[in-house]
Amino acid sequence: MHLLFATSIVPDGALGSGYEIANAAIIDALRRSGARVTVLGFCWPGKQPSDPQNTVVLGQLDVRTDTASAGQKFGWLAKATLSGLTFSSVKLRAVPADQIRQAIKKAGPFDGYVLNSVQFAGAFENLFENLPSIFVAHNVEHQSALENAAAATGLLQRFLYRREARLLKRLEERLCAKARFVFTLAEEDRAALGVESDERSAALPLVTRAKAPRLAVGRRIDCDAALIGTWTWQPNRIGLDWFLGEVVPHLRKDFRIRIAGSRPADLASLHPGVEFVGRVPDAEAFIRSAAVVPLISRAGTGVQLKTIETFEFGLPSVATRNALRGIDHLPKNCVVCDDPVAFARALEQAADARSDAIDGSAFHRRQLSALDARIARGLETLGHSRHEIAA
Repeated sequence: MHLLFATSIVPDGALGSGYEIANAAIIDALRRSGARVTVLGFCWPGKQPSDPQNTVVLGQLDVRTDTASAGQKFGWLAKATLSGLTFSSVKLRAVPADQIRQAIKKAGPFDGYVLNSVQFAGAFENLFENLPSIFVAHNVEHQSALENAAAATGLLQRFLYRREARLLKRLEERLCAKARFVFTLAEEDRAALGVESDERSAALPLVTRAKAPRLAVGRRIDCDAALIGTWTWQPNRIGLDWFLGEVVPHLRKDFRIRIAGSRPADLASLHPGVEFVGRVPDAEAFIRSAAVVPLISRAGTGVQLKTIETFEFGLPSVATRNALRGIDHLPKNCVVCDDPVAFARALEQAADARSDAIDGSAFHRRQLSALDARIARGLETLGHSRHEIAA
């Protein structure tokens, strides 16, 4: 079976975001099933696809809103308003549909499409109706847009998020209705998308790497807690604002917190132990250097890849319930709480204990096995038999 994996940004091997990590895990699982996979999409500027022989690059494109100029943002907004597309999809209208149609024809023939998230599929929806498809819903995007609207401080921003939510809801309904099967990244997202039947969907337990990471025995601890993420992304920002505003004030003054990743200009903390370190050269070494990892998600759908990575590393953690969506098995060194004061106390206790990591390989194996089984179930709806998979 030959599948076209249609996505906004093709893998370049960097795995710099949760979206890219999830894409790599899903593509690897499709290939382990026995399917041949060709990836179609754009590259980040200055990047090259990690698997050029099995990738069709439509061009180079930067789709980040936070780094775009005011003129670029206005252009995207104008095109979205005139076309009736979502803001996220209109960014991908950088090439004409006929060019993409010809690229698909040249790379084929295909037995089916895997439509990866709503952005690319929404930008070129009519191109993928001639073959059966599987839709991969990384999030329930319309719910995330509504959460972003509720957290927005300006009237215009709130209006735009609500517009996005209305369009995304209709788009997600269409993509789910057309798809033979829907993969979500969290169990609760299946019902939110109206595809809770096991014949229509499955939630994919993800991994952040093909092999389980090494056990960090005797690791060097340089700080009490560490967080890393793209804080310019609104769902992540909502969690960090909660952590800095409601949890951190209850921590003792000498509690040391290091925060890595893209930082909005208005992000700050009065706590003397909080340090923003920006981009770090080795994300794995950075997160392993903390006595405890706070998993602070308060908004969004889908799965938190940072949670999965923390559990694969076997690191002590304190997690909100939202940070655990898509997780079926909880490690024994993870404390769950949503109350800010209790969260702060649990962080201090974990930091004082200075516990070593536990073996996360069993968690990784369980996730990988379940991922492969559910991918196989979805592919059966496209005619890919278990006999072919075993072969």
